[in-house]
Amino acid sequence: MSNEDITLTAGDAEVTVAPANGGRIGSLRVGGVELLRQGAKFGCFPMVPWCGRIRDGRFLDGATVRQMPLNSPPHAIHGTARDGAWRTARVGKDEAVITYDLVEPWPHPARVTHAVTLAEDSLTLTMSVETYGSSFPAQVGWHPWFNRSLDGGDDVRVDFAPAWQEERGDDHLPTGRRTEPRPGPWDDCFGMPDGVDVTLTWPGQIELKVASREEWVVVYDEQEAAVCVEPQTGPPNGLNTLPRLVTPIEPLEATTTWSWRRL
Repeated sequence: MSNEDITLTAGDAEVTVAPANGGRIGSLRVGGVELLRQGAKFGCFPMVPWCGRIRDGRFLDGATVRQMPLNSPPHAIHGTARDGAWRTARVGKDEAVITYDLVEPWPHPARVTHAVTLAEDSLTLTMSVETYGSSFPAQVGWHPWFNRSLDGGDDVRVDFAPAWQEERGDDHLPTGRRTEPRPGPWDDCFGMPDGVDVTLTWPGQIELKVASREEWVVVYDEQEAAVCVEPQTGPPNGLNTLPRLVTPIEPLEATTTWSWRRL
């Protein structure tokens, strides 16, 4: 199948998936109102095979040190799949499945599958990484850019109750220490051991809940136009500090569900 943009609809919700542009969600409209920041680099992109920054772009793969391109010097950030063209595996009215085969500079052949399912009041995203050969550490996550305000309305409010905040060093990476959650602005990773549960409220308009069974979420609200709430399978630099192995018998899989209601 081609990798042209895909539009899914359910009730008054509409989502656009852009396989050719890094497999990202290009648009999410509810009742005609766009929730995601528009632009080729924005929307919501999949972070795979790692999330956030890898220190100096290097990680330990068994006994081998691997070097990734420094696309956010001095670090490597957000994986490689957002820069590639994905393939469309199947499409229905309210569901699309796209795939991406990991290639150089990633050292291991593997397939990423991203399923996008739209309901009238929710969007469910499921991503998995399968290896055809050797085991390797990996992460998956999502990087949505939610508009700070909708159609000129009041700014969004972000509510969540994390168990801890990863202390952030001057290099923007977790130091390994955990602290009490601090007030924003944030470009920080938080721990939610009972699962990610973050509520975005655009007053008088829409309330949207970002949920996941994973326990890690990065919140970024240092930009004027948008707020990012990023569920992921481990913290930044996690390939080094908290590796999750993809093995031939056990893929790495994660899901996030965004559910909304009108206010």
